Amino acid sequence: MQAGQIYRTVRDRFRAAGLSSADMDARLLVGSVLKMSLSDLVLNDSHLIAGEVIQEIQDKANLRLDGMPVGRILGEREFYGRRFQLNGATLEPRPDTEILVDAVLERSSADRPLLICDVGTGSGAIAVSLLAEHEQCSVIAIDLVEDALACTCANASQHGVGDRLFPLCANYLTALATGDEVSLDWIVSNPPYIRTEVLSKLEPEVTQHDPMLALDGGESGLEAFVSIVTDAAKLLTSGGRIGLEIGYDQAEDVEKQLRLHGFGAIEIIKDLAGNDRVVVARKQ
Repeated sequence: MQAGQIYRTVRDRFRAAGLSSADMDARLLVGSVLKMSLSDLVLNDSHLIAGEVIQEIQDKANLRLDGMPVGRILGEREFYGRRFQLNGATLEPRPDTEILVDAVLERSSADRPLLICDVGTGSGAIAVSLLAEHEQCSVIAIDLVEDALACTCANASQHGVGDRLFPLCANYLTALATGDEVSLDWIVSNPPYIRTEVLSKLEPEVTQHDPMLALDGGESGLEAFVSIVTDAAKLLTSGGRIGLEIGYDQAEDVEKQLRLHGFGAIEIIKDLAGNDRVVVARKQ
């Protein structure tokens, strides 16, 4: 069988099953096994595939049809043009989170050193992307789970930015807020923000494969925001900024928290679907 044939076979199975990202999922799975980029897969359509490789592709396709996300099957996920390793303690980084990275970079001078803190870093997708895109920044990457920090460090090393990453195992910003004085230029986070009662209603591929600790935002969905914003007011330098990914219906509540703690210049940034996705504010 040829590369193009096996791709189309997998794609058609995914389409028939009603997968929303059938074409891309098929390209990612087939390309990963064949060690081909997406463009190589197109250019080498007639490349002959050995029988055992075809079986490996079909086995991975079966896992996807059983509800396992592509990133979990492959053990990695692309984010901001780079591949990130995943493990059981990390979320799969989603494309919407790239909006937060864009927001920081667009509001930061490329030639000015920055000290950034990424709270709940997980795979390190945000932290490593910022380090790779902004050569003058350093990032303190915080996570409560050591396995997540190990994944962050591995990804930072893989992308050549490990010397500017400083991992810290802690609960949100509490360790920095109670320690020696720190002056941060940015605090960023994609925190858990889903209300506890909603978790059971999520798609099985989320509830069965993503760590609940990274999703559960408590009864109100706002617990992480309250903690982060409270300590951020103490840790940011004058004029420093905070950037937070939020749920589609949380902008008003998060804005209230920010104003309560002395933040101004508040911006709400929407995703491609037109939903509120990121809040950026400045410490006054």
